Amino acid sequence: MKTKSSPAARAGSTKAPRPAKRNGDAKNRRGSPDAVEKRRAARRFNELLLGGGGRAGDGRTERRRRRLLAELAEGVARRGKRALKPIDVLSRVEELLELGEPLASIRKACPPPPPVEVTAELVEGLRHLHRAYGFSADVYRFVGLDAHALRRAGVLRGSGEQGASA
Repeated sequence: MKTKSSPAARAGSTKAPRPAKRNGDAKNRRGSPDAVEKRRAARRFNELLLGGGGRAGDGRTERRRRRLLAELAEGVARRGKRALKPIDVLSRVEELLELGEPLASIRKACPPPPPVEVTAELVEGLRHLHRAYGFSADVYRFVGLDAHALRRAGVLRGSGEQGASA
């Protein structure tokens, strides 16, 4: 005789299975873009009214800042388990800037990347990436992209945009 806890007994059950949680169905909306933007706006507003130029981070923020800088310096993520991809570098630099880390200290931690050859495919890919992520123009230097490539992709405004069709 089979018990109720056996897989065979559960397979014949008339009970409807619970729907699997999907990313959009989660009841916790803490990570939604709207909620994130509201928290950022509230922090900026509080800093403006309280007169604090830079807020003191809690212990978790400081540990995260140190970890991100160390990962950039070593070129690997999560204690050396995998190499950082260019998108990983961009996201870490962007996050450090949001935490208030100066560009100079990020430059010290991150080894200079080799220059990248600017092709039409790269410019188009950069355009799509910038539309999707909205990284600040400064972070692209950390993956070897110069101002010329950023102008061609429309990230920076300037005289290089008419050359984008070439």
